[in-house]
Amino acid sequence: MLLERTITTLQTQAETPERAEELGKLGFIQWLAWLKPDASFPAEAARALELAAPFQPTDPAIGVFCRLVRQSMAGPLADLDLNLPQPRRRGGARARRLML
Repeated sequence: MLLERTITTLQTQAETPERAEELGKLGFIQWLAWLKPDASFPAEAARALELAAPFQPTDPAIGVFCRLVRQSMAGPLADLDLNLPQPRRRGGARARRLML
């Protein structure tokens, strides 16, 4: 359920490639945070890729999310670049209404 919600959230319009990168990273962090402690990471990662992969061609943020999931599964273990976005104004409520 939470994976589906994360994927749906990532399907929002990303105005720029930088914003798509930020959204993809935030989606990956959200997905990681909601994994159950006793869950099999490879199985959950495979499930995430299975559900998200069909949307990669049309949604850049989902492409970033899938790339990060694949990198997390690849060996050897290495740090991922998951810096949080810098705070900035994005247009507030008016911009959100315009997206609808």
